[in-house]
Amino acid sequence: DTLWDLAIAEVEKREKADNNGKRAEVWERSVLFMGNKNGGKTTIILRFLKREEIPKPTLALEYTFGRRARRPDTPKDVAHFWELGGGTSLMELIRIPITCNSIRTFAVVLVLDLSKPNELWTTMEKLLQVTRSHVNKILAKLEKTSSEVATEIKQRMRNSLPRDHPDYELVDPFPIPLVIIGSKYDIFHEFDSEVRKIISKTLRFVSHYYGASLVFTSKSEALLLKAHALINHLAFGYDKSKSVSVDHSKPLFIPAGMDSLSHIGPPPASDSDIAKLCANTPLELWRKVFEKTFPPKSSCDLQDTRDPAQDLQYAEHEVDVMRAQKKQELEQYKRNASKSWKEMAFDSD
Repeated sequence: DTLWDLAIAEVEKREKADNNGKRAEVWERSVLFMGNKNGGKTTIILRFLKREEIPKPTLALEYTFGRRARRPDTPKDVAHFWELGGGTSLMELIRIPITCNSIRTFAVVLVLDLSKPNELWTTMEKLLQVTRSHVNKILAKLEKTSSEVATEIKQRMRNSLPRDHPDYELVDPFPIPLVIIGSKYDIFHEFDSEVRKIISKTLRFVSHYYGASLVFTSKSEALLLKAHALINHLAFGYDKSKSVSVDHSKPLFIPAGMDSLSHIGPPPASDSDIAKLCANTPLELWRKVFEKTFPPKSSCDLQDTRDPAQDLQYAEHEVDVMRAQKKQELEQYKRNASKSWKEMAFDSD
């Protein structure tokens, strides 16, 4: 068979009627993974897709996909997986996968390295702010061109909490589905119990405030399965798990809408300390309390200063030879230009 024959056969297979006499529909969803550098994003994706590959550092924005069939003898649904590398240094690249065409079935997974609490809030805040701003711009465009789609997306996120939930009017749901994964729980578990409690309570509040799901994971197969359950829900529409674990001495697992401010409690600080903090929103108050214990690293500390061109995993002989030649030519040009400028005589006028 030719390539065209195979393509035609695939299309006909997808259009084949199912048992109810209706045309089988292929669903496509997209998920963007972002978070700390070296936080475990690639490992989580590869394990989810059951690929036996050695994780490599993500250079910028990488893409892969997975396929699953809802029932036997039906076309497989497709999930597009995007991974943003560089921590917070390449945030503008989120514009590539999140578009007007993909927004309706798009979701975000934020992977936060629990072993680096001093980077946690800054990474989380910057990535979510940039993503939210971009999504809101897309929704504003859709209001003018496809208002029903924009309304559907906004209403869906408002429904992340039931209307009878006591916190329904107190939270500010993220505009698209969001899962927060706390990675490297095996290291985090060795922290002092009070430190673990502060981080856990803070992430519970942030997740609940944004209408997000929260799960702690590590290389442990049992913990990865819990994270995979939430990713399966985003990527393939599988039913969301109903189990909940809020014990701070154990790995957290809290699906969206299953927590409450009363159960989370106040920020982990004394009443007198809280009274001294000037904050305009509950989120800002929690940030100030958290950063009092874990002062944030400066932005420059979080930037990736490595030159990808010097990374051996991306080496290509022909390209590298040409690049070296052009670099030599540039240096020679700069020397000649400098020399010619020095030799030029200018009128004293």
